Amino acid sequence: MLKVFVKIPLTSCLALICFLFAFSWAQEGNVILETINFLIRGGNDANKENYDNTIAMEGEYDFIVVGAGTAGCALAARLSENPKWKILLLEAGGPESLVMDVPILAHYLQLGEMNWKYRTQPTQQACLAMNNNRCNWPRGKVMGGSSVLNYMMYTRGNRRDYDRWAELGNEGWSYRDVLPYFKKYEGSTVPDAEPEYVGRNGPVRVSYVKWRSKIADAFVEAAQQDGLKYRDYNGQIQNGVSYLHTTTYNATRWSSNRSYLYPIKGKRPNLHVKKRALVSKVLIDPNTKTAYGVEVQADGRAYKIRARREVIVSAGAINTPQLLMLSGVGPSKHLKEMGIKTIVNLAVGYNLQDHTAPAVTFTTNASSLHFEDFSESTWLYRFNRQEGPYGSPGGCEAIAFWDLDHPNAIDGWPDIELFLVGGSMSANPAISRGFGLKNSIYNSMFAEIENKNIDAFMVFPMILRPKSRGRIMLKSTDPFKYPLIYANYFSHPYDVDISVRGLLKAISLIERPGFKRINVKLWDRLIPTCSQFPYKSREYWECYVKHFTFTIYHYSGTAKMGPRTDRSAVVDPRLRVYGIRNLRVADASIMPEIISGHPNGPVFMIAEKAADIIKQDHGYIQ
Repeated sequence: MLKVFVKIPLTSCLALICFLFAFSWAQEGNVILETINFLIRGGNDANKENYDNTIAMEGEYDFIVVGAGTAGCALAARLSENPKWKILLLEAGGPESLVMDVPILAHYLQLGEMNWKYRTQPTQQACLAMNNNRCNWPRGKVMGGSSVLNYMMYTRGNRRDYDRWAELGNEGWSYRDVLPYFKKYEGSTVPDAEPEYVGRNGPVRVSYVKWRSKIADAFVEAAQQDGLKYRDYNGQIQNGVSYLHTTTYNATRWSSNRSYLYPIKGKRPNLHVKKRALVSKVLIDPNTKTAYGVEVQADGRAYKIRARREVIVSAGAINTPQLLMLSGVGPSKHLKEMGIKTIVNLAVGYNLQDHTAPAVTFTTNASSLHFEDFSESTWLYRFNRQEGPYGSPGGCEAIAFWDLDHPNAIDGWPDIELFLVGGSMSANPAISRGFGLKNSIYNSMFAEIENKNIDAFMVFPMILRPKSRGRIMLKSTDPFKYPLIYANYFSHPYDVDISVRGLLKAISLIERPGFKRINVKLWDRLIPTCSQFPYKSREYWECYVKHFTFTIYHYSGTAKMGPRTDRSAVVDPRLRVYGIRNLRVADASIMPEIISGHPNGPVFMIAEKAADIIKQDHGYIQ
């Protein structure tokens, strides 16, 4: 199957994209975007038919899974292992196309129609470098969800994250409890992964990228010179530095869709998948408070589909609370204001969390991520051999974890992550557009890099355990209208402080021999709207992080898991929605506290554990 996939992208259309990358990366960015969107849509009607086959939904299923994202694809695949159960998987977006699975193109996918393209509400304390002071919040609207849109950075987080969940009253979610599920889904080929912690035979491929830049080598070297050990950060100890573990294999993105659904396509008649189907409401009997189905908008009409056993919402930390509230499950005061009758009063939409990182730009005499010197024929050869940067996940190459509060702790609980991107904000037109940077900010700070073709790269200091909490609220009772997103970044002063400290840690690395060897220097163009503060003063850097509040797309917590005694909890430790029978949530929204890393991997874990919980509750023992 893989051999077939590798051959398909090497058609003239995809080769044309890489030809365009080679010769008109910045100058003809719009041409590239148009070409990519053309391919994402299927190229032509014939291709579209090949990848967008759909089904006629039946009127009743045992389980209905809402959202074919990271969790939904995994859940549907695992539940359909019981041939006696009939499963319906519903996805608002379309099919995952081949061009989406070329890792280097990750920047461009945020500009396509497979992205919900959410935006936060305006604020005066964050996102100040973005248009209208609103941060773009990409989310996958496609088979595979955000595992098709993300940067394929694979981390589990820290064992203390899960022990903390258990301490909060979530029995069964300690690190000891969840480790088997990490190992169950991992199909890791990372050669130096710690044997007792890694999974080798699961469906989700995890690997090193074969291509590495000199900048990545220097970053890894500098971090070690700063005191970190090179280690498997997904093993026993997280503190350390490493080349990036990625959800890729053979220079191909390994999405949830590819991992779980591709292998069983056409083999399980009990699993139905319906694309371009927006679930507008969970059907709940207000008297018995039992979920019995969903209302779906598809094919230009509304359907009501019944669930004999359960409805499972895996729509993500934005769509899940929106759907629950539209269905009468949520904070009663807000629902009353929206004209929705409350069935159960729960803190849906609260506890919103995210990771942010104020990228720092550096120049170097080493080559940053460029695409010159590749002719079409050379690109084809290199892709076949998985050579060159095309398997690099959007240029992300290396990662390091520090516990800045306890710098002498070998096995600490990291509070900051630095990850390296081997290009600058000017490396291609999709980056600044994806983040929604104001033209004035871009021109004053980054245009010179583009105009003079300067080799530059970025380090993102990502805060790992933010204390700020936001909220998702309804804007309308129309399910097609986007909800209101209040990120509430930096509402807690700790988050500003740790962001600045992480930024200063990144800058300090240029004094290490590894970075000195490639002549790394801080790109010191000033933010015009921070000019009232002395450059490099604490006040300047605080202004800086409030401008470049780059989301790392880790939205979570909005349907919080917790014990019955926790008034802010929406689901119990078996992921059942409080007060409603036959309704569960399984996605990043159940996280009581965000994990110390990138949550795509942990969401796979949540789905795997949820599938076993559901099987146990319905008496299915394999």
